Formats: sequence, C-alpha cells, structure tokens
Amino acid sequence: MTSSEQAGAAKPLPTNVRFVLITVFLDILGIGLIIPVLPRLVASYTLQADSQAYWYGAIVAIYGVMQFIFAPMIGALSDRYGRRPVLLICVFGLGLNFLLLTQVTSIYWMLVVRAIGGITAGNLSVANAYIADVSSPENRAKALGKIGAMFGLGFICGPVIGGMLGEAHIHYPFYLAAAVALANVVYGYFSLPESLPADHRKAFRISAANPFAGLRGLAHLRGVGALVWVYALTMFAQFTLQTTWVLSTELRFGWTPMQNGFSLFMVGVSSVLMQGVFLGSYIKRVGDANAVLIGLASSTVALTCYGLANQGWMMYVLILCNVLAFAAGPALQGFFSRAVDARSQGLAMGSLTALASIMSVFATLIGTSIVGQVSHFPKDSILLGAPFFLAATIQLMALTLALRHLKK
Repeated sequence: MTSSEQAGAAKPLPTNVRFVLITVFLDILGIGLIIPVLPRLVASYTLQADSQAYWYGAIVAIYGVMQFIFAPMIGALSDRYGRRPVLLICVFGLGLNFLLLTQVTSIYWMLVVRAIGGITAGNLSVANAYIADVSSPENRAKALGKIGAMFGLGFICGPVIGGMLGEAHIHYPFYLAAAVALANVVYGYFSLPESLPADHRKAFRISAANPFAGLRGLAHLRGVGALVWVYALTMFAQFTLQTTWVLSTELRFGWTPMQNGFSLFMVGVSSVLMQGVFLGSYIKRVGDANAVLIGLASSTVALTCYGLANQGWMMYVLILCNVLAFAAGPALQGFFSRAVDARSQGLAMGSLTALASIMSVFATLIGTSIVGQVSHFPKDSILLGAPFFLAATIQLMALTLALRHLKK
C-alpha cells in the first residue's frame, strides 16, 4: 500500500486526543503571550541595541541548553511513569517560571530564572509521545500535525494579547501567562487521561536518557539516516528566524510589541490552516516525502524574501505565502515516530526536542550576534537582513540533504 493509500485508510484520531491538544494550546498560549515583550523586558536592564541583542540571545540560549540536557530525561521518565504526571509537572514549572520573571531585579537573575525554566521545558516532547501513543503508525504525521495546529492557535491568540498588554505594562503578559499555565495544570489534573498502559512502560535508565545517547539512538533508527541532519538544520533555520524576528523588525521597521504580536498572529493562522485543516488531505495527495521537500523549499524562499523586504507590510504577505512550510515538521516527525516501538516514543520525542534545543542555542547565539553586529547600519541597508539570509542558506542545505535521502 502506498503512503497516500495508507493516509486515506487512516482512522479518525481518538477522542481523548482533544485533552492533550487543549493542554498544548494553553501551554503555547502562555509562551506566545511573552514573545512580543521579552526583548523589551531585557531592554529595561540594558540600553544599547547591540547589548540588548547579546543579552537576549544569552537568555534564550540558556533556556535551550537546559532543555537540551533535560528533555530526553523527561521523555524517558514519561516512558517509565506515564505521560500524564510528567506533563502536569512540566506545565506547573512553566507557570512558576513566568511568575518568577516578574520578580527579577537584574539581567543576571533573569538568566538564572530562564535556566530553571528550561529544565521543565520537555513538556512538548511528552505531548508528542502522548499523541504517538494513541494514533496508528499510518496516521502518525496527521496526528502530530494536530500538535502543530495547537501551536498555531496559541500563536494566534498569545502574541496579540501579549502585545496589547505589553503596551500597558511590561509585566502584564507574564502574569497572564502564569495564570494560563497554572489553570492548565488544574484542567489537566481533572481531564487528561493516561495514554501509556502499565504493561507498555519501560524501565528508566539514566545512561539512555542523557541527550547524547538519545541523539546517537536517533541516528541509528531504521530508514531515518540523513533525516536527523535534515531535522537539525531545519530547526537551526527556524530558531534563527524566531529568535531574531522581534529584534529585527524593531530595528528595521520600528515595530511595536503590538505589531510584532500581529505578525505572530498571522504565523499562527498559517500554521492552523495547514496543520489543523489541510494537512491530512495534503499528505494524502503528495505523500510524506514530498510534504517535507515542498515545505523546506517554500521555507527557503520565504526566508530569503524576509531578508530582502524593505517595507514592513511585505513581511505579512510573505508569512501568508509560506503556508506549505508548516507541513514539513509533522511529516519529518512522522518518519521518526514510525521508526521506534511504543515503549520508546517518549525517549524518541524527547531526543528530537533535545536536538531542537541544541540547535536553538546555536541559532540564538549566532543570530542575535549577527543582529548586534548589523544594528549600526542604516535602516535601508540590505545587511540588516543578514540573519534571514543565514537561515535561508541553512534551510537550503536541509532541503538538499532531504532530497538526496527521500528520493532514493
């Protein structure tokens, strides 16, 4: 049976999936609330544009470092003790972290708080493992796409609200994000069923849960091969875009938190349209492999155009034109998920999260350093698009590797 026929024969997602999807939505809503204002909070402790870029990069990077170290462990713990308790503990840690960010009194304390927050940031890998538990292998990419759709919904609502609240007071989005995350814990406690039966659980071994062992395990999965590098390079490109977006648009176009919130709202709309509405039929038509290739190609072109844009309105148009890129991630994750057994889904998804995390560290440090270096150029200089040109180059490398692997 072909991949298209398998997608067509796939059964509907189980009804209990909606519980974890709502949990993910509320989680991303909280994260989305603070994205437009986190650079402003950093700027309240440092005045120079280049210094702001460097410190912002350090604060985002330390979060990624801690996530890289602890995400495989959290995924492995969910393989041992079940998805539900681990997911709820992680979401509680997220809410507490948002609350602590309102109490910091210096840039150094902000760095410490974000480092602590990165420890419990493996909740999304547990959510992915949950979805993998309750979906059939042939339906896996579509099911994981639902997680992506919840990302999109969270980004539709979160950044717009966060941008509006941030105009009133810099701390308001963090208070609301903390309240949303803690309410999410209560909701999940009463509504989220366990997805991993006791007889499918796996003994926890600290040696297997370290991030480097997890990455080695990914590289040896049957049929995956170079897709590990494709995923790593894609994450690098996307995190370069994400961590430099607000800094770059403020620098190039003078955007406010509200304008950045609206741009992220449009990213969310594009994500929901593809991953929440069209993904199943799209993969049925083109197949998983072509969904990856087309998505990476679309992203490469869009990143290049972001760097070339000289008017703010162009960024909005480019976001909407890049809708096919949102199919690449779920299709890639589907390849990994189908290559492991039910007992190791948490560790596999945690290892993917760890891989994304370490790429976020490199992308953040390099991307924000580039922003700092070009911040002194005139606003009409093409060099201000340098972070996007870097991301486009890396994405093109991922596309080349994926084409060689998937067309074999």
